[in-house]
Amino acid sequence: MALVDLHLHTTSSDGRLTPTELIHLVAKGGLEVISITDHDSTEGLAEALEAAKEYPQLKLIPGIEMSADIPGNEIHILAYYIRYEDEGLQNTLQKFRDDRIYRAKEIIERLRELGMALQWERVQEIAGDGAVGRPHIALAMVEKGYVTQTSEAFDRYLGRNGPAYSEREKLTPVAAIELVRSWGGVAVLAHPSYVSDLDNVIPGLIEAGLVGMEVYYARYPAEKIQELAQMADRYGLVPCGGSDYHGMEDRDEPLPGSMGPPLDVVKQLEQRASSSVTR
Repeated sequence: MALVDLHLHTTSSDGRLTPTELIHLVAKGGLEVISITDHDSTEGLAEALEAAKEYPQLKLIPGIEMSADIPGNEIHILAYYIRYEDEGLQNTLQKFRDDRIYRAKEIIERLRELGMALQWERVQEIAGDGAVGRPHIALAMVEKGYVTQTSEAFDRYLGRNGPAYSEREKLTPVAAIELVRSWGGVAVLAHPSYVSDLDNVIPGLIEAGLVGMEVYYARYPAEKIQELAQMADRYGLVPCGGSDYHGMEDRDEPLPGSMGPPLDVVKQLEQRASSSVTR
């Protein structure tokens, strides 16, 4: 088991555990450093930081996960050490969450046209106070018996090439990285193996200020981790990672701490964040 997990979600976006429940889980699992990286939301951070006071050995890095678009593909950017209480940051995230609602309603309409009737109100109930996302729709599909687990919903209907997929307004990766830097944070490329033509994409992201990429990602086999570690080293990127835990209870979902970078990676990120602030 790893001591570090820099990719975790809560009910503040599309996770199923509250921030407090997640803190208890990771602390009992022996983790020492984590980051909560909810999609377009920092709403869970205050609660998580309060819960973490019960565990002095546990360090919580304020984080977020943002979506960005390149032609024919989607890129996710993780941000660490952000000034999450910044008013400008919160205004930007609220706009992103409003766009998510519009998109979710479009997806529900497309599913209805495919013979799968879901109620918007039920999806809202599943999301609770979190930023509405496709995983909430997937859970509603499981509940109605249209699919057996959320991964099937994405594979068959909700993925980028699925018949119910709907785009939403997104940033370019460069704009996302610039936002992260303006919030005092450092930007890391999430699950890079999902990005096609990665070697041609990375240099432009580095020029914009990218400091790291996920290498130790729980769904990657050992060969892929080794390949990405070599790539991170070649580009001078900090090799980050984690479980991408949502608590969906799918049979194959990795648990927090099942994969993560070594502790010295946290020091590297801290140094990059400090130099970003002082530049």
